[in-house]
Amino acid sequence: MTRTPNRRNWHGHATLKAAGLAGCTALVLALTGTGAQAHGGHFGDHPGKHRDPARQTLGANDGWASHGTGTTGGAGAAPEHVYTVGDWAGFKAALADGGSAPKIIKVRGTIDAVSAGCDSLAVPGYGFDAYLEKYAPETWGLEQDLSDEPDDSPEGLRRASAARQNTTIKANVPANTTIIGIGKNAGFKGASLQIKDVDNVIVRNLILESPLDCFPQWDPTDGDRGNWNSEYDTAVVYNATHVWLDHNTFTDGEHPDSAAPTHFGMLYQQHDGELDIVRGADYVTASWNVFTEHDKTILIGNSDGESTAVGDRGKLKATFHHNLFSKLVERAPRVRFGQVDVYNNHFVADAGYGYSFGIGKESQLVAEHNAFTLAKGVSPAKILKRWNDFPLTAQNNLVNGKRVDLIAAHNAEIPEETLRSGAGWTPTLRADVDRAQAVPALVEHGAGAGRLH
Repeated sequence: MTRTPNRRNWHGHATLKAAGLAGCTALVLALTGTGAQAHGGHFGDHPGKHRDPARQTLGANDGWASHGTGTTGGAGAAPEHVYTVGDWAGFKAALADGGSAPKIIKVRGTIDAVSAGCDSLAVPGYGFDAYLEKYAPETWGLEQDLSDEPDDSPEGLRRASAARQNTTIKANVPANTTIIGIGKNAGFKGASLQIKDVDNVIVRNLILESPLDCFPQWDPTDGDRGNWNSEYDTAVVYNATHVWLDHNTFTDGEHPDSAAPTHFGMLYQQHDGELDIVRGADYVTASWNVFTEHDKTILIGNSDGESTAVGDRGKLKATFHHNLFSKLVERAPRVRFGQVDVYNNHFVADAGYGYSFGIGKESQLVAEHNAFTLAKGVSPAKILKRWNDFPLTAQNNLVNGKRVDLIAAHNAEIPEETLRSGAGWTPTLRADVDRAQAVPALVEHGAGAGRLH
């Protein structure tokens, strides 16, 4: 049921009234914990007793992660499995301790996974200048890739260095785990959280600065001019189930693409995705997060190939609500196969905007009650991008304050990529739905790390 913007039911904590959008904004600002804090959860196994957000569990009907057994993370952790960490080694040790017994890991301050810098990961003999000299297009050309280069070549040494980084920055999150930041400035730099082959994980209240690939690969055969390709997503949900990502800030931070140099005439790309949901992952809810300053943001389903499709069909179900998507280029999200529900999000697009919703193979996207704020000259037709011809549902969305039929706007301007309406399913796991008019104010004052109490 869609609620009017002047009433909010904070999951049983209170029912509050205000007059219109301005009143709603003032109300959110006045709340001690803001609306975002009361949204989307119950506290532990004794509601009302635990006031520690680390023991908060996902509320009933709050997106796909609430399906079936729901998502409780480490809410039931024994005292010996509650950790407070402030460095990368301590964090990885806490992840490994106790196996899959319920655990809570509290993060204090900013943890840098590559505190010694990229040079510390390079193998002896590797040098970027030698790499550039060896594979410059004017000498190497654009027809031969680097896959057959020997181990002692610049590419071979790059591969070995990349393997060191891969081992260093990836952190495998076990089942039944809650990872939560303490206060307003907790998080990770240069880390890749691997939520892989597990069930029941919660990640909350963290500033997650995208890992910087220290050793991107040059691929001369990628496109007409070659391209730089990087690894390491900020967070990966890989064949994992019941995952709740809430009140986090995903950002490129100190290393935005706008500050990256060019080599061989192409952007020296050192970032991959902010969030990937792939390889049979299922039952994911992403709520009250900020996704900002990034290019390829969220990928759901990573391949059209039939071997991948066998494991993805019927899975990749994810919900995104009350998130802010700001200063992004594309993939918010790009979808293959999954039943993906995107509602009550605010999308803010500047001149560098590519698209928000990528319609991929067998995707079943429902996008409703969202608000878009587009810069001057950015057309609503760009919000949707057709990669494959599969229908979607897009209703009751606002663009710059006015209701716009996103499919009709796309088809009118880009008729060669006509999109069809009707995703073929109706979301039912929605705890609350706000009118799109209220979404920008609610998300502005409630989304992101540091707004959880």
